Amino acid sequence: MDGRFWTAVNTKRHTLVLRASKQRSRTIAQIQDTMMDYDFLETPIGRLLLVADEHGLRHLYFPKVDQDERIEAGWTRRRRHLGDTIAQLEAYFAGDLLEFDVALAAQGTRFRQTVWDELVRIPYAQTISYGELARRIGRPAASRAVGAANGANPLPIIVPCHRVIGSSGALTGFGGGLPTKRWLLEHERRHAPRSAFALQ
Repeated sequence: MDGRFWTAVNTKRHTLVLRASKQRSRTIAQIQDTMMDYDFLETPIGRLLLVADEHGLRHLYFPKVDQDERIEAGWTRRRRHLGDTIAQLEAYFAGDLLEFDVALAAQGTRFRQTVWDELVRIPYAQTISYGELARRIGRPAASRAVGAANGANPLPIIVPCHRVIGSSGALTGFGGGLPTKRWLLEHERRHAPRSAFALQ
């Protein structure tokens, strides 16, 4: 996912927009609250809840018993802003897609923005430790804060927080549960081109 960019709103909490691009954007764009669309997607790891507006995907929720309770008043069940995301997730789970190209619009602090920005640079089927992630953002002593930001990622799979593991190689915590994290990593390793492991 190298070359993606975030555009941030100049507020206390930042709305982050990510889209695949060969060039990095420095644009600061004001994003207002808009009508949200949502729908479900059945996958090998269970039913995902997707939420988006005209700016991009806002949330991707893993299967949970309270999924329906997350749906807020005013949200509309339709795929007007979800078509590309759903098609690409289906291709990812089929093993046919190695890199996403969808607009994403998540909310988070500047620190979380920095962590999420680095997450999308982790190549398909590869992993790094929380300590390495902290070093990559220039905060080598902040591995715990990095772990918290990783856990707060509202767009898992697409912003691949599952590719961050413990320094010992243990999978450690994951919002979707460790079996899901293990499944995602094994799925990517099965479908990765051989070149993905050439330098490992």
